[in-house]
Amino acid sequence: MGDDLRLSPSGLHRAYGQRFDPARLAWVPDPAAPCPGRAVTAEEAAAWALREAGAPRLPVAIIGPREASPAVLAAAAEAGRRLGGLGFPLLCGGRGGAMAAASAGCAEAGGLMIGLLPGDDWREANPHLTVPIATGIGEARNALIATAAFALVAVGGAEEPFSYGTLTEMGFALRLGRLVLALPLAPQVPGARACASIEEAVRLVARRYLGLE
Repeated sequence: MGDDLRLSPSGLHRAYGQRFDPARLAWVPDPAAPCPGRAVTAEEAAAWALREAGAPRLPVAIIGPREASPAVLAAAAEAGRRLGGLGFPLLCGGRGGAMAAASAGCAEAGGLMIGLLPGDDWREANPHLTVPIATGIGEARNALIATAAFALVAVGGAEEPFSYGTLTEMGFALRLGRLVLALPLAPQVPGARACASIEEAVRLVARRYLGLE
């Protein structure tokens, strides 16, 4: 995509004269450009910022239905594994179905999964969460998920039974200007970016985090 990202001991650079400031998640003028260093992908650059450079660990939400097909469960687990493995803290609704699958994938990658539960008992959480939070606000917690995440990845919800909870989260997030990515089995709504694969979704999350688009 023409980013020309390069990572060197002095940090992350773009060859046309910019350096990444991890503290501000912003690109600043780089008088030393063009810089040496190895070429990296957006995913590798995001992992460096999150795990080594002390950049703010903004959360990504993985959303999907509680009653999920095997294909949706597999997509949720892979999304959790890939995004959690990069170092992004993840958010979900905290219970079963796609939420549990995403949590299991994140845990497998050694990532951090936060579950915002609708009830007032943290023991309702699926067993793979790192941080279960009992909100006690019911389905209004969908708005919290959409607000707290800088990007949301919808892994399912368009199949029967249709997931209005997933659609609600997508709608809240779009209204707030968040990046909303819809995998093939998720509701395809105006404003959400359709992604043909998990790899595409992960790349777009990394690019948004780095301010590349």
